[in-house]
Amino acid sequence: MTRTLVVWCPDWPVTAAGFSADEPVAVLFANRVVACSAAARRGGVRRGLRRRQAEAHCPGLKLVAHDPDGEARAFEPVVAAVEAFCPRVEIVRPGVCAVATRGPSRYFGGDETLAARVTDAVAHVGGRAGIADGPFAAELAAHAGRVVPEGQTPIFLSTFSVDALERPELSDLLHRLGIRTLGAFAALPPASVLARFGADGSAAHRLASGQDERPLAARIPPPELDVTAELDPPAERVETALFAARGLAHQLCVELSARGLALSCLRVEAETEHGETLVRRWRLEGATPLALAERVRWQLDGWLARANAPTASLTLLRLAPEEVLPDEGRQLGFWGGDRALDDRAARALLHVQGLLGLEAVTTAVPAGGRGPAEQVQLVPWGDARQPPSSVLALDIARIRGYPAQERSGGPWPGRVPTPSPATVHGNPIRAEVVDSQGRPIAVSGRGSASAEPARLSIDGGPWTDVVAWAGPWPVDERWWDPHAHRRRARWQVLTADGTAHLLAVEGGRWSVEASYD
Repeated sequence: MTRTLVVWCPDWPVTAAGFSADEPVAVLFANRVVACSAAARRGGVRRGLRRRQAEAHCPGLKLVAHDPDGEARAFEPVVAAVEAFCPRVEIVRPGVCAVATRGPSRYFGGDETLAARVTDAVAHVGGRAGIADGPFAAELAAHAGRVVPEGQTPIFLSTFSVDALERPELSDLLHRLGIRTLGAFAALPPASVLARFGADGSAAHRLASGQDERPLAARIPPPELDVTAELDPPAERVETALFAARGLAHQLCVELSARGLALSCLRVEAETEHGETLVRRWRLEGATPLALAERVRWQLDGWLARANAPTASLTLLRLAPEEVLPDEGRQLGFWGGDRALDDRAARALLHVQGLLGLEAVTTAVPAGGRGPAEQVQLVPWGDARQPPSSVLALDIARIRGYPAQERSGGPWPGRVPTPSPATVHGNPIRAEVVDSQGRPIAVSGRGSASAEPARLSIDGGPWTDVVAWAGPWPVDERWWDPHAHRRRARWQVLTADGTAHLLAVEGGRWSVEASYD
């Protein structure tokens, strides 16, 4: 059996969401409570309750959506604190991590001392450390904040309910058989347990007996990729510091490439002789040594040009990867595969951006949306190719009950089907659409047309017969906001002169949003 230390942070989803144990908070997934604070439990909230039941038990209850990714990110500092005692840590789940104690216990003077020091290191998030034989018993020991002496794990486990096995079907069956504690379950003959409950029941029986044979899946700490240059003598000019920055940028890009990583966020730190520091984070895509050095230049130029400029020369520069991703290759750009030409073009764009500002140079990215003008947005050159509103769009999609998909793919009820129009008018052109009797076409609130479109006039021009049409596609936008609510419908029409248009009607007024080739 492996002596194991487990760090357990109570109600971690609540803590990761930024709430304390004294606030009545429940974390929901699929409309059920998956975690709640101590204050909410005192009000009668329990895991598994439906939303309405939880609100009925605890008036004033705050509801938070379950965010596994956010919980994992928030748990990273806790794991880093535990790694200070032993570098090989297993993250069981956000809020729980484990480490083998053989080496650390000898170094720090025993299990009791190790557990106490680790508890102090994670006390700021309410974490507790426990030690026992095996990860299963160690996690239960962490709940109680105990260190179980070596060889005493079966006795320690014997008083726990069989619900601690976290096997609901098995626990329910054991309760109906009158077996309510792990000690009573462990007392059963192993052969009989295997015959009655199968392989999973046999594995649970070994856990109840204190025979946790699962090895720890310890993670290897990530490599330290920060690159630092101490400037001696101190740099009085930006050009001098920039020379060192180019070397750091090249070194960092080589290190990332050797590990198959791509940089998505860079932290630049600068320090002067008087201890003045400036730290900035730069989001970028397709990082090159040139692009990194340009970020350093912008940062230093802006620092020196401020009213509270540094009072001494620069003594230190540091480039630190804030976020890295697996490098999945690079799509060839407009100038082909010549890296030198790509770098020249990137340098020119970055130079213009430095002169005119971040928003002066932009690139188009797919953004989704219902109308053609909404399906492409502009983001600053060098930033991540994702529109800033994409996260909000996904949140709204989840609220309305649609599956979480990429914003460019949906869900967008009322979206115009493919093919996309070739020409999108920045300002929609006024139009008129009538039926065969010359009466204006109207669309009801249910999306039904008053008649088939027969003739079209654009911007007061001559009338043209409509030979084919499709639609209407009703759109009901921002229904939750009475001040921004919009209801409209779109049509595709083909006229006798061979042109095709995308029309929209809103409030009885027709317009041409786009045209097809």
